Amino acid sequence: MIRAALGLTAGLALGAALAAWISAGQVAGPALAIVQPGEFVGRTAPFVATAETPGADFLTLTAHIEQDGTVYPLFSLDDPAGAALEQETDDRLRIARTFDRETHPDLTEGPARIVVAATRPVLFGLRESGSETAVDVTIRLTPPRLTPLSTLHYVTHGGSELVVYRVTPADAASGVRVGDVEYPGYPADGAGIDGRDDLRIALFALLHDQDLGTPIELYARDRAGNDATAGFAHRIFERRFRRSRIPLSDGFLRRVVPGIVAQSPELAGEHADDSTPADELLQIYLLINGQLRESNRAAIRALAADTAPRQLWSGPFRQLANSQVESGFADHRTYLYDGNEVDQQVHLGFDLASTANAPVRAANAGTVVFTEYLGIFGRCVVIDHGMGLQSLYAHLSSVDVAPGMPVERDQQIGLSGQTGLAGGDHLHFAMLLQGRPVTPMEWWDEHWIEDRVLRKLREVASAPAPR
Repeated sequence: MIRAALGLTAGLALGAALAAWISAGQVAGPALAIVQPGEFVGRTAPFVATAETPGADFLTLTAHIEQDGTVYPLFSLDDPAGAALEQETDDRLRIARTFDRETHPDLTEGPARIVVAATRPVLFGLRESGSETAVDVTIRLTPPRLTPLSTLHYVTHGGSELVVYRVTPADAASGVRVGDVEYPGYPADGAGIDGRDDLRIALFALLHDQDLGTPIELYARDRAGNDATAGFAHRIFERRFRRSRIPLSDGFLRRVVPGIVAQSPELAGEHADDSTPADELLQIYLLINGQLRESNRAAIRALAADTAPRQLWSGPFRQLANSQVESGFADHRTYLYDGNEVDQQVHLGFDLASTANAPVRAANAGTVVFTEYLGIFGRCVVIDHGMGLQSLYAHLSSVDVAPGMPVERDQQIGLSGQTGLAGGDHLHFAMLLQGRPVTPMEWWDEHWIEDRVLRKLREVASAPAPR
């Protein structure tokens, strides 16, 4: 009986051990994820992956690239190969490195696969459980190619220009870079040049606050992250900007400051009304004229994301009818209070005065993208004309349009007024490229439109396509 009991006990123990062994073999391996790269790998590429298992207890953890039957290592626990290994949580590791032509000189253009594999101990280390994940990629090693096609690029300080160019591959992001500001290019078929998917059109500017020697070049960046630049012939013309001195009165501060404070969420901590002391009103005004002005300009720049990829306008833009220019583009203003200088700012538009509550009409065809109260601009309308070009109408007393509404040139969009930081009833009009102000005078000029825009489009459209 004792032997039988012992045999039964041994059998049960063996069965339990066998069951534990089998169960251990069914335990899931580490959880693996490849964060980068995505679909494409360029001349320089990031590799980021995560691996997760209880206690971050890995027996093995490796990563490699497979191409045409050859394996190129990226990482292993025994040989990190310059990768940064970070323990994000108690259970998860993050691997990050870059690889390029120097570290992996034998990689060639074409398809490849990135593989991450790992194992972890189970059943007290008597067994191990593994897992693997992979992503298919396309390796691109040739930088994009850029070819300027248009000629005679004359850029006036604070003004605009247009360039037509070819980019290969056609899916590369491209445009014009002026210093640290990028102006995206748009497919040429958006301006009526059909049949060539590698042609691009870019409007760009030398901004009023950029140096005359600021570098101007074409840029391209393909989906694999490869970069290229190319110069193109251009000539810069200097423009002198006016300077003015503007006295601030208590009456002006009491009229404009409370209204702006009441309608600007950025000033929620401020209070201004008829009982506010003059020195406090001045301090709030300086906050409005400085920090709020910059916040408003940032909001306007963000509207460039709403631009259409095609040209919506035609012909010269229209100035406010029967208007007198009270202040010009990029005028440098010095503000005085009680005879003392208290602030300096640059006025980035034209102040156009007509009669009180004068009809304000769209300067050209486009789509309305903004119709709200905007700090220093008061009631404001922004119209998108496509390909990064927009027009702004500020200080309106009323607005007759809504976002998303198409408008034609000369269509009424509102009435002039003195909302925001307006000293009297007038229209503040601005032209914007990628949300950045440029002088409107060029866009009002039929001859400038013909020479700087339409001529170039005609010349490229009539040129024979390359073989």
